[in-house]
Amino acid sequence: MCAVSDHKVFQMSFTKLYNLLLNKAVRKGRTQAEVDEVICWLTGYSAPELDRLREIDITYGDFFRQAPQPNPNRVLIRGVVCGVRVEKVEDPLMREVRYLDKLIDELAKGKPMEKILRTPGGSGR
Repeated sequence: MCAVSDHKVFQMSFTKLYNLLLNKAVRKGRTQAEVDEVICWLTGYSAPELDRLREIDITYGDFFRQAPQPNPNRVLIRGVVCGVRVEKVEDPLMREVRYLDKLIDELAKGKPMEKILRTPGGSGR
């Protein structure tokens, strides 16, 4: 996803990008359930809502714009994705995209779920 321009990514298919994120995590030994848990934690969508959104295939931008309850702890997500420091991204919608990129990177790198979900001392589930 690094090569996609900021504005084009918002118009891309959520389902297509979801599959790219899922494949990245699965190749590194993680599961679809973990990917879905991370996405639901970040956005506030339920698992059934996430399934429905993949079926109707909304744009990636609309997926984030319509997120029912973005997690307030998402501001704790820090670090670099594709050479971009996520906490410094000025465009709020692009920052949401980068938050998810960073969480999936952490998942793929084997980080424990409670750390990915920024849950002190708990499982976050």
